[in-house]
Amino acid sequence: MRKQRLADLSRRERQIMEVVYRDGRVTAAEVLERMPDPPSYSAVRALLRILESKGHLRHEDDGTRYLYLPTLPKQSARKSALQNVVDTFFEGSTEKVVAALLDRDNLSEEDLARLSALIEQTRKEGR
Repeated sequence: MRKQRLADLSRRERQIMEVVYRDGRVTAAEVLERMPDPPSYSAVRALLRILESKGHLRHEDDGTRYLYLPTLPKQSARKSALQNVVDTFFEGSTEKVVAALLDRDNLSEEDLARLSALIEQTRKEGR
């Protein structure tokens, strides 16, 4: 089955994926404990099966229970999620994203220095 994008998931599916990515390997009961305003246990199990059929999760047997793991590495999922935010809210513009981040009040001088160093490093690497 063709893997769908994380951005195409329902709200509940995204909540489950957030739990799985945060914790790495989870049981259905652990997902239920960590979800905000969780549905029933049977609904969580059904959603886990759906996410597995869509190619986002896989499971391993752990005795009488399943441990669910993401199929996509966290770094790849992070890039995909960020690209979706950039495309949706910033017209695909990296410059607009950076400008929005710099407009925040909570950036320290150390944060700004690190960002400057990252920009300089990117220039040197020709990206």
